[in-house]
Amino acid sequence: MNILIFGPPGSGKSTHSRTITERYGLTYISLGDMIRAEIEKGSALGKEMEKYLAKGELIPDIVVNTLVISRLRRDRSNFIIDGYPRTAEQVLALENYLYDHGIKIDVAMEIFLSKEESVERISGRRICPGCGAIYHLKYRPPKVSGKCDLCGSQLVQREDDKPDIVAKRYDLYVRNMEPIIKFYKKQGIYVRVDGHGGINEVWERIRPLLDYIHNREKKREENE
Repeated sequence: MNILIFGPPGSGKSTHSRTITERYGLTYISLGDMIRAEIEKGSALGKEMEKYLAKGELIPDIVVNTLVISRLRRDRSNFIIDGYPRTAEQVLALENYLYDHGIKIDVAMEIFLSKEESVERISGRRICPGCGAIYHLKYRPPKVSGKCDLCGSQLVQREDDKPDIVAKRYDLYVRNMEPIIKFYKKQGIYVRVDGHGGINEVWERIRPLLDYIHNREKKREENE
């Protein structure tokens, strides 16, 4: 079972991707994780990507395509790709690669979230620079305001978590995803899931669909 999953900032797609990975035994391919790994390395590529993220802009397609497709060369089946493709050029690169290697996508799933909810979820996030713990002013506040529960460091807000940047990222997401969603709708594999509500509530909207696809693919493999 091969899955594409996307959604605006704060949609919970990464959280649900990890649940999906564990439940169905898939390989998790996260564009965000690969980008963060490069940034943490302090490489020239990482520094360049960090500049785009700080401004709420998309990283150039050629860089993103290289990161994802190099990973797909190692994991050609039973994967979930989180946060990719995000532009028409990325769709073209991905589709060409999949076609050339006889790989098909079973479902392209979008976790939808309103702009207001997206901004609230992301802009309320605070990070501990000392130990990396993550808090939320509304959903998971620290015991002492502004201080990490674990190490006592002063919590900070990432530059790309500020409300104006989040709003810009949301608008950019919607604008870029419109033709991509149309493309996957024409292929008959696009599914939109309501991302409002708690994690378990959203998961129960996702699970029946993926159980069905997983069982269908399992039966198909048994009959081959």
